[in-house]
Amino acid sequence: MRHLFHGGAILVGVWLLTSPAWAAPTLPGGIIDDLQGLESSLADGNAADVERRATRQAERLAGGNASDRWARALYLQLAANAEIRRGNARVAAEHLATARSIEGIERAQADRWLRQEAGLRARLGETERARELLGAWLQRHEGDTDGHWLMAQLQAEASRWEQAADWAQRALDGEASPSRQRLGLAATALQRAGRQEAALAVLERQLAGAEENPEAWRRAAGLAQRMGDPGRAAALWETAWRRGVLSGTDDLMQRIRLHLAAGTPARAAEILDHALEAGSLDDSLENHRLLAEAWQAARDRDRALSAWQEVAKRSDAAEDWLRLGQLAADWNRLALARTALTRARQGGAAEASDWLTALPEESGLETPRHVSDDRVGDDAEADG
Repeated sequence: MRHLFHGGAILVGVWLLTSPAWAAPTLPGGIIDDLQGLESSLADGNAADVERRATRQAERLAGGNASDRWARALYLQLAANAEIRRGNARVAAEHLATARSIEGIERAQADRWLRQEAGLRARLGETERARELLGAWLQRHEGDTDGHWLMAQLQAEASRWEQAADWAQRALDGEASPSRQRLGLAATALQRAGRQEAALAVLERQLAGAEENPEAWRRAAGLAQRMGDPGRAAALWETAWRRGVLSGTDDLMQRIRLHLAAGTPARAAEILDHALEAGSLDDSLENHRLLAEAWQAARDRDRALSAWQEVAKRSDAAEDWLRLGQLAADWNRLALARTALTRARQGGAAEASDWLTALPEESGLETPRHVSDDRVGDDAEADG
């Protein structure tokens, strides 16, 4: 996983020299002028020179009095900032670690450097160390949203999903508009922690404006389906399809299957029927069988019998004629049932004989529209 937080900028403002938050030792005027000069030089882009000079000053002041120690810490912070500018996060982290460990540094200031070091360690991929440092900081501070997201990320990288989910939920509660990347982290952590409803809610939140990200829609629909909510999955898929986020044969077939699973088979059949007519899907036996099953599930008797008739004609398989005959018999379409069951018996379906025997005599019932008994029975034997 990529890190969501790369550590805050390490700022070396003059306020550090005069901050009212704690009584910093008084610094000589020459040291103040030198620090300010180095800061200006850093702002001008002279990172390498600043790092070299600041490190040299820090070494010179080691082992001095309280004022020297405070000045040394500020030089180390400047050196860390210069190393960050140069892309040397590891050296910068070491400078900060040294600065915060100097005797006499007030806890609030040391904690600021601790927080910054944790971000750098995370950037370096030092997950365990970063989690240890950030955890120590969070024990003493309420924390900010960035800190919560970073801890969620670090816990996730260690596959500690319960803890990652806890921190992600805390971060979500504290941020009105998290990025999609952060929402993705939260969804993963919550899902891996078994909090499926919360994960799906985050995924749906992530979908706002995600017209260019079909995988986000597929993931949300897939999670809804695994949660046993096919209706929600079908609704998500249908929305994505109508917005043009999902397209193509595979997505079209999944759209149909989700409607079948969601208990809206008539809609599935309509989509499939239109796709076959338009040539969007192959005019295959498999697709016609799916269409027949959809109309049957929708209890649309005329369309179901017509579709099963088409399947039986295409396959000429005894089991398909048998199924058509059974349906026709159940729905009291006796002429169609007789001819279909006769074809099934001719094809070797032993069960067809029992069904034929159980059929009542024809009573002049009307053949349903879309279904032609003549076409079904062209080759059938007369059955008495």
